[in-house]
Amino acid sequence: MTRGRSARGQRTTDALSTVFAALADPTRRAILARLAAGEATVKELSAPFAMSGPAVSKHLRVLEKAGLVTRGRSAQWRPRRLQAAPIREVAVWAEEYRRFWDESYRRLDTYVQTMRAKESEHDDGE
Repeated sequence: MTRGRSARGQRTTDALSTVFAALADPTRRAILARLAAGEATVKELSAPFAMSGPAVSKHLRVLEKAGLVTRGRSAQWRPRRLQAAPIREVAVWAEEYRRFWDESYRRLDTYVQTMRAKESEHDDGE
């Protein structure tokens, strides 16, 4: 079950859905790519985008809610850091489907090879 109701009747979403929602936005994926190179401030993260610091902060809040980013503290500086654990969970989830599709493609390849062999036998028999 991916959705339910909290004790107060509010809709809740599972962690994987929250991560996928956060990853759905290209700006947030770009922010994560930048943070993969090391921690950065909001100002540093805002630099490559044609948007304000507050707009980038909104994206960061979504990433923080998904557990993809954490906020540090160093004096006045509040660097953001990438947290890879939720991405690992996405990879584990996707791996099951990769195996399914790999096996499906293997079966299709076997079928195509069988059909080509039959076609070749038919062509040789004429």
